Amino acid sequence: MNKVASKHFGEVELNHGREHSFKAQHEVAGQTVELDLNVNAHDHFDEAALRKVDYRLRFLPELVDQVRDMIAEELEQDGTSPQEYRHFHCNAIKSEHLQKVFGVQNPSQLTDEVFLKALKLGHVGIYPGQPERYFVLDFTLGAHFTDEVLVASADEDGVVDDEIVWEP
Repeated sequence: MNKVASKHFGEVELNHGREHSFKAQHEVAGQTVELDLNVNAHDHFDEAALRKVDYRLRFLPELVDQVRDMIAEELEQDGTSPQEYRHFHCNAIKSEHLQKVFGVQNPSQLTDEVFLKALKLGHVGIYPGQPERYFVLDFTLGAHFTDEVLVASADEDGVVDDEIVWEP
């Protein structure tokens, strides 16, 4: 077995025709985020590919900022997933959730800015065998509140896909 040390995932067995999933935790902007490195049996996953994962993760904060900016823009557009996600989770919300999730006392205080502040990156899937969907970022209002997420993806160069989707 050929194993290589990764800054984020520890000791990783290189892919030799089998599927692998490696989990780690990483801090982004003071939040702990779950990382999943997913390698399919047919992916070419060698030491260079693992080094690329570690290198790309250095730029995760910038990637998160880009996605947050996109979500902010889409909150102002009718029919977008971020707008529908916000409406679904904030319409007729219980007062206990207003305080616990958003930190406000009444619904009139629940602005786009408050919503964006409450929306956190919870999980990052990494798929080295899929250059066009290398990173998959899941944003949530918290597992204690909802299991639904807003999902954005980026290619291996960190270019964010222009579509953000709402997934249960």
